[in-house]
Amino acid sequence: MSLLFVFVDGVGAGRPDPAVNPLAHQPFLLSRFADGSGAPLPAGGRAGLADAQLGVAGRPQSATGQATILTGQNAPALLGKHLLGFPNPRLRALLEVHSIFRRLAEAGRRAVFANAYPVAYLRALGLPAEGEPEFTIHRRVRASATTIAFAAGGGTFRTFDDARAGRCLTHDLTARRAEELGLRLPRRTPEEAAGIFLGVARGADLAAFEFFETDQAGHARSMPRALDALDRLDRFLRALVAGLGPEDSLVVTSDHGNLEDLSTRNHTLARVPVLGFGRAAGRVEAVRDLTGVAPLLLELAGAPAPPAAPR
Repeated sequence: MSLLFVFVDGVGAGRPDPAVNPLAHQPFLLSRFADGSGAPLPAGGRAGLADAQLGVAGRPQSATGQATILTGQNAPALLGKHLLGFPNPRLRALLEVHSIFRRLAEAGRRAVFANAYPVAYLRALGLPAEGEPEFTIHRRVRASATTIAFAAGGGTFRTFDDARAGRCLTHDLTARRAEELGLRLPRRTPEEAAGIFLGVARGADLAAFEFFETDQAGHARSMPRALDALDRLDRFLRALVAGLGPEDSLVVTSDHGNLEDLSTRNHTLARVPVLGFGRAAGRVEAVRDLTGVAPLLLELAGAPAPPAAPR
């Protein structure tokens, strides 16, 4: 019995207008719209929409949105604002204490993070990493919310050597981006990447993967980049759904809107989709805002729920 969690950066529920919304071009699994409409999901999947603004004025941002997803705490309310980019000291402290990965470890559960990391990046952050660095970093690096949250649980980060061996995934699923940087990795289809993720999840209570090219395409206001990213992601997700066992679950969500409105390069106030398949299907519609994601993931993975989020 495994829980797969796919975090997709920067996808909200907008208007079904193909002029500005790439999600309106095809019936992608994430093609959910502000009016609650969207194509039927396969295999009994269900979809809900969650508030990303969390009662705090302004456009939702990555650092606070992701911290909320990964802890169940209302990070924007804690700071009194939405914070873009990387977590500040208060958010780092929140993630280190309340991370779902830490709670899983404390409950004796096993979690894996399926993204491949550069050895040089991990070492620059002071995190252990085996193997030779692929390149030299000459600037200060900062840790993302997902990196801080997973480190808080004491898990082992996977590297490009693991990706070469089929033990994890590159962030773009296919390894095309790594190849463009001069790194030699085997090219894979999104379906092959799904097979690897399903394999990584076996024996784990929670397996997580982060996909952020959707947010990058939104900031670039690029319809071709958005459709390319969505095509790869959708093929990956559909293959995951097809490969779920009878007791498995898949949860997919995002941290804020962006891609659904290419008329602006900024984040939006849109609610975000929450998709559930397998055992999660009947639960996602109850996730009203981003603070509800962590309790759902912890329950499905067999760990205690986080304390009540502050309001």
